[in-house]
Formats: sequence, C-alpha cells, structure tokens
Amino acid sequence: MIAVMVIIVGPTHAARVTSCTANGFCYCVNDSLSAAIDKNVAQIRDRIARQKAAGKAIGYLSIPLSTTGGSYMGINKKVAEQSKARIERRFGPDAVWVLNPGEKDFTLPDDARGADYMLMWTKVLEGESGLGQDFDFIHFAGPSDFARFFSLHGRDDMKRLQRYYDRHSRLDPELSKVNRTLFRNYYALRASVAFSYGSHDEWNIMRAINQKRREADSKIGLPSQLGVLFDGQAVSPGLFEMPIGAGNAKACEVKG
Repeated sequence: MIAVMVIIVGPTHAARVTSCTANGFCYCVNDSLSAAIDKNVAQIRDRIARQKAAGKAIGYLSIPLSTTGGSYMGINKKVAEQSKARIERRFGPDAVWVLNPGEKDFTLPDDARGADYMLMWTKVLEGESGLGQDFDFIHFAGPSDFARFFSLHGRDDMKRLQRYYDRHSRLDPELSKVNRTLFRNYYALRASVAFSYGSHDEWNIMRAINQKRREADSKIGLPSQLGVLFDGQAVSPGLFEMPIGAGNAKACEVKG
C-alpha cells in the first residue's frame, strides 16, 4: 500500500492521506482510522475463512448504504439484510454465504466517510494478492431488491412509497429529515447500485479483479473469474468487462 500525507485542515481536523490498494485504487482517507480499518479487514477475513472452511461459496453484496438524494440508510440496511437472506436461500444456506457490508459489526468510528469505508471494502474484496481470492461472486443490488422490500407490484408504486414514508416518518425522526418527494422518486426510479458512489467503485474493483485473474493464468483465468449478478440476474460478459465512472476512488487534492 502507498500512503501519502497531503492535507491537515485546522487544529481539530485529522490528516487526510492518499492510500492505495493492491490493484491501484486510491482513496483520500482519514489517517487516524488506519488501525480501525486494518482491524475490521482482519476480522472480516477471519469470518470469511470460517465460512470457506465449511465449504461455502462466498458472495459480496454491493448495495447503496447512505442517506443522500432521497435514499435513507436505515431502509437501505434493511434491504441489505433482506437481500442477503434471499440470496442465501436461493442458492442454499449450507452452500453459500453472502458478506453484507451493512452489518453493524463492520462499522468504523463516527468520523469515517465514504472513502474510508471504500478503502476497507476494497482491501477485503481484493485480498492480499489483488485476485479477490476470498470471493466467488458479487451481487449488485437492483430495483427489484428494493421493490420487494416495499411490496411494489407495478401499480401505483409511487403512491405506495408515499404511504410508507407518511407512516414511518412519524416514528423515525431521521427518516422525517428526508424530503418526501425525493424519497418517493429515489425508491421508485433510482434505487440501485447505478446511483451509488460506493457501488460504482465496487464494480470497477470487480472488473480489475477479473482482469487480473485472466492475466494470471491463460488456461483457467477466464473460467475462474468472479460471478457477477445485477438485480439477481447474470451480467453479460461484455458488460462486466466495462469500467464505469469512479465513486469515492480518487487521491487527495494537493492544495497549493
């Protein structure tokens, strides 16, 4: 890993450094969180190792996990839990284990930002070699994952979302801070990894891992690539070899 200290803003702000991973993904992160990130990565790898020892295929769930643009983290975490359970049920809980990044055990200190989390998850996904050896597939959450949570059936879906907001925002002060119209529009029209900074990075991480696997072994590299699912369906080969716009992956800006 390469880390370059570049910014200290004010006496109460931690230094931001550029930290890069095995496959060259760089993030502008809080230098004081390095130990917490490494501790979480070690614990997550240990949990994965136990599941692999039980003979299970290992998946990773990529899903929006923030409150922005009308989305609400509290709901997204519930969708993540539901999606993990459904994927494991689909393939068989004795055969598959899915890593849900929204689990509370994987949180960082309160001052962590998206880039800090993405450094952690990039390290987990890539592994020490950059080949993503701990994982067999990635599921990228799509509209149907969210539609199931809200029981949307393709008729008056926006009205159903408005009713959900009205009912739950009275009991959840944090949800009430989200604009009602933005909430309705997000979960009706944009609820998927396509509109998530972190998931954009995870797509590019997946692509880099698969490219590295292909280049590492000309005989079995291609059939040994990570399986890629979007909205529960396999992604065509041409699509999962295409990069997309970066989310949090970028170096710190050096201010002159």
